[in-house]
Amino acid sequence: MRAIVYSRNESGFDLVERGEPRPGAGEVRVAIKVSGVNPSDWKARARTPEPDGEIVPNQDGAGVIDAVGPGVVDRQVGQRVWVWEAAWQRPDGTAQEYVVLPVRQTVPLPDHASFELGASVPIPVITAHRCLTPRGGRIAPGSLAGRTVLVAGGAGAVGNAAIQLATWAGATVLTTVSSPEKARLATNAGADRVVDYREENAAEAIAKLAPQGVDIIVEVAPVANADLDAAVLGPNGTVAVYATDGDDKAPLPVFTFMSRNIGYQFVLVYTLDEAAKANAITDIQAAIEARAYTVGEAAGLPLHHFPLEQTAQAHEAVKHGAIGKVLIDVAG
Repeated sequence: MRAIVYSRNESGFDLVERGEPRPGAGEVRVAIKVSGVNPSDWKARARTPEPDGEIVPNQDGAGVIDAVGPGVVDRQVGQRVWVWEAAWQRPDGTAQEYVVLPVRQTVPLPDHASFELGASVPIPVITAHRCLTPRGGRIAPGSLAGRTVLVAGGAGAVGNAAIQLATWAGATVLTTVSSPEKARLATNAGADRVVDYREENAAEAIAKLAPQGVDIIVEVAPVANADLDAAVLGPNGTVAVYATDGDDKAPLPVFTFMSRNIGYQFVLVYTLDEAAKANAITDIQAAIEARAYTVGEAAGLPLHHFPLEQTAQAHEAVKHGAIGKVLIDVAG
């Protein structure tokens, strides 16, 4: 089978031929059709200790189960699935034609959903789900009714997912963007109101739209947006931080936040507890089945396709801020 590998930190990728892996007990083998690329994929290559042997990158993907190991009863050959955390603490990610995973890391993909949708889901949408449930719980139609959600950076993959899920759950969704093009994408995703912070005073605009304050902020830039978040959060509001804009020290008005009972939630999918992941996967499946999460230009998430041999270019596209979702077409 064809696979993309790297053998040392910051090294280039090589396209190689490897033997097809076999599933063991409780495992399935997935023929990967599309592999998704996230910021954590290129960052992992730069941060991890010197690897021992070859590593296949990429956490996310979608494909078809083509073999099952002993003891597997709830998956079958021919079943379409999306897979999550394929490369977390393992050397075998989804930038290869076949990957073996524990059955729990495969999730059925409805017939109406494309492989590119499945490969776009795992890290971004699980992240968005956790940001929208900072005190635990689930998302379903009506579960956020009467709540106001502010999504910082509504044109990114996580921001797009947060808009779609929050809209499905009945929230009023506001988002901030930095250009008319990103405003168009956030609107396509379903945002009720888009604020271009380069064209208007974001705090004033949001205060007019949410005079009682925002309930949840899905935050991509906690340092740059610290003052804005403090200005617009309502009582008992939460800032859910899923990324950093380069500085680990965000200034917080402690007494102001104490008086409003404000909460900060920091989110990293890989280290989420298993119950939170299970809740996210269940709710995301329901959203996909209801066609409440979709991808593509019409859904505000443009897709950028690369062939397997251009995995390096795909990683560079993500590294340099490609708007939308970067995907690798693994199957010819």
